[in-house]
Amino acid sequence: MVSNEHKFRELILYIAKLSEADRRCGRTKLNKLLFYSDFRAYDVLGESISGQTYHKRDFGPTPRALMPVVRQLEKERACVWVEGTWHGKPMKKLLALREPRLAVFRPEEIDLVRRVVEELWELDAKEISDKSHRFAGWQAAAPKEEIPYNMVFVDDVRPLSAEEEDWAMTIVEGFREKRALAGKARA
Repeated sequence: MVSNEHKFRELILYIAKLSEADRRCGRTKLNKLLFYSDFRAYDVLGESISGQTYHKRDFGPTPRALMPVVRQLEKERACVWVEGTWHGKPMKKLLALREPRLAVFRPEEIDLVRRVVEELWELDAKEISDKSHRFAGWQAAAPKEEIPYNMVFVDDVRPLSAEEEDWAMTIVEGFREKRALAGKARA
């Protein structure tokens, strides 16, 4: 069994490798590609690929462990950030220095990630951030709060009815209560 951290490391490298020719793919877009891959997997496959926790940030959902994991990958010389620009604005792009170890993934996970990258290829950081801000889970979460995976089942294409909004908030409140109880149990 492959650990979630190991899968997350390889997922970062896989998305970096798939996005190598995408001049719009900097740190913000990488965050969103990870988010969409994990949440789409939860929707389609019944579980996320990496098991990562995503939090609400100003520019959209972000995996909490991204930067510590990337720093470790950099130390191992598996990847490197390169400075660039997009439309005159500075951008950091992650380049994989080794091939991702795809054996840690199921074939349907590999295909799903490839499709997510292809579907979002034409979007730049602002566009993909704006798209992620329409996700009901991001909208319902407080700043820096974890976004529950099951919010993927809330439709973000159209405005929610009052009944649907109440149902979504019930999920969020239940999630918050569960997290609070878990925190008390650890204390």
